[in-house]
Amino acid sequence: MDEVRSLVAQAVRELAMQAALGADKFLVVGASSSEVRGRRIGTGGSADIAGAIVRGVLDVRRESGFHLAFQSCEHLNRALVTELRTVQAFGLEEVSAVPVAGAGGAVAASAYRLLAHPVLVESVRAHAGIDIGDTLIGMHLRAVAVPVRLAVRQIGSAHVNAARTRPRLIGGERAVYTLSDLEHT
Repeated sequence: MDEVRSLVAQAVRELAMQAALGADKFLVVGASSSEVRGRRIGTGGSADIAGAIVRGVLDVRRESGFHLAFQSCEHLNRALVTELRTVQAFGLEEVSAVPVAGAGGAVAASAYRLLAHPVLVESVRAHAGIDIGDTLIGMHLRAVAVPVRLAVRQIGSAHVNAARTRPRLIGGERAVYTLSDLEHT
C-alpha cells in the first residue's frame, strides 16, 4: 500500500505543478482499486488500495491547498465526494447519498470516510483531473481539456491519465490572447 500511496502522490504532485493547482483550483480524481489490483473495473475493489489512493492525493493537497473531489461509480451516476468547504467555495449543490463499495466504489467510499465534512455533489467543473484505471472523468472537467503526460503512467495494473484545462480561446485569426502576443505583431 505504501507504493500505491507514493505513486499516487508523485503523479498528483506532478499534475499539480503542471496545472498550477493552488487554493483557488479544483482537482477531480477518478480511480478504480479493482484496476490497480489487476481486475476489471468494478469487479474486485479493495478498501486498502482505495485508502492508499485517497491518502496519496491528500498528501499532495496538504502541500498545494487545492480543492478536491473523488468521482464515484455509475451506480451513483458518477457523483463526487467532496468537502463542505468546497461546496461553499464553488457554489455546488449537495445531493443525498453515501458511497459504499457496492454503490459508489471503494475509492469514493474511502474518500467519504477520510475527508473532513464529506458531502456528495452531482457534478463539478474541475481545473484538472487524474484518472487511475480509465474511470472516465472527462464529464467533470472544464470545457477545454489539455492532456498532461505524467512520469507515472501506471499504478499497479491501472493505466494513469491526466489533464489540465484552459480557458476557451475565442475569436478568429485577428484575436489576441495575451499582451505578449501584441509585442510580436
